[in-house]
Amino acid sequence: MDMTQLAEATAGHPGDGRRLGVEDVQRTLDVLFGTVEHPGTVAEALRRGETVLLGSFGSFHSEGKSAVFRPGKALDEYLRGLVG
Repeated sequence: MDMTQLAEATAGHPGDGRRLGVEDVQRTLDVLFGTVEHPGTVAEALRRGETVLLGSFGSFHSEGKSAVFRPGKALDEYLRGLVG
């Protein structure tokens, strides 16, 4: 799934009862994760040595000059078929 497909799939979920447009989701993803021209807030936080926690989804942190993702417990259990 690429970023466009992720935005389209996300826009299709009602969330709190309101639907987001594909363009809204794309802009949000660009701000969070960045574009070629502009680093996102996640990249900026990692460069400062911060860890970005995304609840039970997981966290991003830097090791040397690389970004590392560690899945959270809920995501790990879902992927292993233990829940859902």
